Amino acid sequence: MSQLSKILYPMTFLALVAPAVAVAEPLRPRDIFLNAAPFAQLLMIVLIGSTIAAIIVCVRKLMSGPRLSGGSAFLSGLRLGGPLIGLLGGAYNGLSMAIGIANVSHPVTLKVMAPGIAEAVSLIGLGMLAGAVAVIGHWAVEARIDRAVLKS
Repeated sequence: MSQLSKILYPMTFLALVAPAVAVAEPLRPRDIFLNAAPFAQLLMIVLIGSTIAAIIVCVRKLMSGPRLSGGSAFLSGLRLGGPLIGLLGGAYNGLSMAIGIANVSHPVTLKVMAPGIAEAVSLIGLGMLAGAVAVIGHWAVEARIDRAVLKS
């Protein structure tokens, strides 16, 4: 046995006895967005933008002083529409996953399905977040309007 064989043999034996485990990169929200379908990406952008817009409308409305300005209709619409848009995205994603699983001939593991599940859950979560922000903003604006009306 040569010197090189004496060194490589134990390494080969260890590689056969204890195979290396492939470590996957952890899934992050950025990765969920970047790997999502274009429709899901669009819905995510719309929901995040709507949530930010609801915060801006609420702050501007509350800071407007004694005059009452517009924006209540947007908050009212978002508090109902945000969760529905999120559920629409989640349902679309679930349908796409079911079609994909049905068209594959070999069994699909949960590790393969996890990014799709994460995408659907993030869409539903963003919709609920947009709805919750809009509900809280709408309550604050309505309370402000009630105070302004009752003072006069």
